[in-house]
Amino acid sequence: MGHLVSTVELAKLVLQRDHRISILILIVKLPFKSSSMLDTFLDNQSRDNPYPARLTFSTLPPLSNPPDSSSPLFFPTVIDLNKPLIKEAVESRVRAGSSFGFVLDMFCTGVVDVAAELKVPSYIYFTSGVSLLNLLFYFGSLVDGKGVDICDKFSDPNIEFDVPGFKGRVKGSAIPAVCLDKENGSSMILNHTRRFKKSKGILVNSFEELETYGVQTLLEQAAEGSMPRVYPVGPILDLNKKSRDGSPRQDDEESTITQWLDNQPLSSVVFLCFGSMGTFDEAQVKEMAHGIEKSGHRFLWSLRKPPPEGKMWSINEHETFVEALPEGFLERTADRGKIIGWAPQVSILGHPSIGGFVSHCGWNSTLESLWFGVPIATWPLYAEQQLNAFELLKELELAVEIRMDYRRDWNTKTQNFMVTAEEIENGVKKLMSLDDETKNRVEEMKDKSRNALEEGGSSYKWLGCFIQDVLSNAA
Repeated sequence: MGHLVSTVELAKLVLQRDHRISILILIVKLPFKSSSMLDTFLDNQSRDNPYPARLTFSTLPPLSNPPDSSSPLFFPTVIDLNKPLIKEAVESRVRAGSSFGFVLDMFCTGVVDVAAELKVPSYIYFTSGVSLLNLLFYFGSLVDGKGVDICDKFSDPNIEFDVPGFKGRVKGSAIPAVCLDKENGSSMILNHTRRFKKSKGILVNSFEELETYGVQTLLEQAAEGSMPRVYPVGPILDLNKKSRDGSPRQDDEESTITQWLDNQPLSSVVFLCFGSMGTFDEAQVKEMAHGIEKSGHRFLWSLRKPPPEGKMWSINEHETFVEALPEGFLERTADRGKIIGWAPQVSILGHPSIGGFVSHCGWNSTLESLWFGVPIATWPLYAEQQLNAFELLKELELAVEIRMDYRRDWNTKTQNFMVTAEEIENGVKKLMSLDDETKNRVEEMKDKSRNALEEGGSSYKWLGCFIQDVLSNAA
């Protein structure tokens, strides 16, 4: 959903800039997920569509024989199986003489082959940051250019190495786990990277002022012809986000949260939230509770119950995990804390009582936090979040650390260690009493993120370059 929401917002920006373009968004339904959230989101988008004639949605029919969802190759296999459906959905437009092209999600790169078959251009929408793109291209050059075994060479979490686009050396503990999964993950991610290079260009949800050095590196490589042109067009955020399911329950929950925040002093509350897959076991929850309580700070904690065994995607975002809390915790902290399940994150981060954000460092959450000038304490879980945490701490100096190298397998309950109550207490205290230098950097990045999208800003210009490229290819 995070990728889809971001894609829809990007589409609206493109349509706003040029009336000659129309956009069809093709939706691939995943076989193991409830479709209610997706269906409601699409209904809301259709109802509130500012470009009803130029922005349309089409959901592809479900696969009759879907692959095993626990397989590391599940996503690319789903996309491969959907290629005939995707081709069928668009080839009538191509036959009719429409100037046509694809913008593909970063995990849908298999559709590059469909674009080549239809002889139309394809672009990638990379919904993570420039740092990950640089790391993937670096690994790709080692594998394809020098025959290096990435899994063997970078398996030590304490290793430090140079990567184009990074000012300092990168630590092995910051490498996304999928890159080091020798069985399937590493080859899968390298195949995506190879297909990135087959595209006409890569739109990245970031902006020059945030990842200056990394963007410059990619632009230089593109100028040399070693990779496609890169367009840093972010931050692409859904800031007018309504409740995803639009239900009275969510409206009531958001109202209750807002009322509680309204009664807290300015910049006094630490917000803890770990994304759509961010849950912890009972032992870790107890450590978190002890650390939060000992910190003495006000808190708003999105504490959701883990999914049942073997059902990693079945998280009920409204169901809290209060039974895991230490005895008496709720009573002792009743005057300064609130436990919630579902969190309207944009509304919360934009509230003046929020003073800090303990985050998993997902890229959307990172951009949202910077947009509102809320400093982050890093606690990554999976995917590229360790790399995002490393960048925030070491490259950009825009965050404080709870842990930078915590890692939890999104497919299992495996974690590499327990984060102690003392670490959490110290991290929260540091977050809520930041030095002026770090506060100023965060505040400056807030202003830069907004200016980038304004007319004349860097991302505004790059989006214009992309539109011009699309129109020249369509001519």
